[in-house]
Amino acid sequence: MIDTLAEFVEELRAVGIPVSMVEALDAAEALRVADMGSPEALRAALGATMIKSARHYPAFEAAFEIFFGARAFPDEGGVEGDVVASVTPAGAEAGGGGGETADVLMAAIVEALATGDDEALRRLVAQAVELLAGMEPGRPVGGRYYLYRVMRRLDADRLLASLAAAMVGGGPEHDALGGVLLDARARRALERLRDELRAEILRRLVVDRGAAPVARTLRRPLVEDIDLMHATRLEIEELERAVGPLARKLATRLANRRKHGAEGRLDVRRTIRRSLAHGGTLIDPRFRPPRRSKPELVVLCDVSGSMATFARFTMQLTYAIGNEFSRVRSFAFIDGLDEVTGFFDTRSGFHDALERMNREADLVRTDGHSDYGAALGEFVARYPGVVTPRSTVIVTGDARNNYRASGVEDLAWIADRARALFWLNPEASRYWDTGDSIMSLYAEVCDGVDQVRTLRQLEAFVERVALPTARPPGVRNPRSVLT
Repeated sequence: MIDTLAEFVEELRAVGIPVSMVEALDAAEALRVADMGSPEALRAALGATMIKSARHYPAFEAAFEIFFGARAFPDEGGVEGDVVASVTPAGAEAGGGGGETADVLMAAIVEALATGDDEALRRLVAQAVELLAGMEPGRPVGGRYYLYRVMRRLDADRLLASLAAAMVGGGPEHDALGGVLLDARARRALERLRDELRAEILRRLVVDRGAAPVARTLRRPLVEDIDLMHATRLEIEELERAVGPLARKLATRLANRRKHGAEGRLDVRRTIRRSLAHGGTLIDPRFRPPRRSKPELVVLCDVSGSMATFARFTMQLTYAIGNEFSRVRSFAFIDGLDEVTGFFDTRSGFHDALERMNREADLVRTDGHSDYGAALGEFVARYPGVVTPRSTVIVTGDARNNYRASGVEDLAWIADRARALFWLNPEASRYWDTGDSIMSLYAEVCDGVDQVRTLRQLEAFVERVALPTARPPGVRNPRSVLT
């Protein structure tokens, strides 16, 4: 068990969950008193000793199922064979997964789900995986593929209809509300079946390959490490739930750092006056109180096509910590540019503001494809007074200009008047300057060009920008890439 725990800790660290040596020892101590026969008790004990953030719990649970949950019900000799004999019709070969076998299995599974017979369901699930999944020892195939094969052969739509019919029990017809409730109950039962199938497939994969290799193939990234450019709908919803707590934590940290920052410049007069008490020895230097002014923030976001998702989270995070800036002004562009600051006020929710921006903002001038040159030129022409020596300007986009004019002269004009100019590119840096990308051209006039693909990278960048250090006029910072 200690070896399994050590592998589990290494997997958590590989995912990105910080687990110290002391926490690992606490987990080992918890194993001595936890009920090893109860997966829930074991999960609670390990989670309490090693997980410090609610954002890390989904990744922890995914790893737990592989290292501990998948071993909770070890193989019982003869159990699966007995089920095979009870549900396989005459003439059907075990493991063949024929249509008649699937029909018999489906009828038995429906009955177990409708009557709430958990023991029968577990045996039938093991039988379904044995007959229908087609698992082969040593074959490098993920669990999702096997789950798909089983559900396809059981026919999920027909299974749902059979569940609804079995649950109504031949009683009187339901009214509209009763029908909705019955459908919801049947869908919950179907999801329960999927969970049981997933657990059984995972158990067999672990037995065949070992927990550590399976964990590597099924590793679930932390929410702050999800790629914003390729996130699924469910992952985007998870990211949106994480932005609020992330912004509050970041704002608190910025406020504390601003409050307890380094001492100001040396006060020569006070230091000399203080040294008179020590015979003129300068052993007690005095400093002037630091003057920390909040920077202004100007955000220019490309919201065309795939950039829309990234721009959405950039604007959401910067507005959530807007109190750490003296002023925030946002501009969205495609092949035209418009100020969208007014859409994002405290009186409306962020999603409502996005919908208003999409409906009312004037962002398309010609064909609706990105035109950085036109957008930058329009910004300089229409809003020349927005950028001041206190302004930090952030441009977000992939710098793919569809072979149009770059507008780099206008970007240089912005850089010369701003305190700092940064460009955030969510595209992988290895694709920069390929095709119609002109990232290196823009990088020449920027203080920093950063690859930002995750919330963790976006958090680190916003924290750095919120506490800037002034640069001498005409001096550019070296190009940086956050990986």
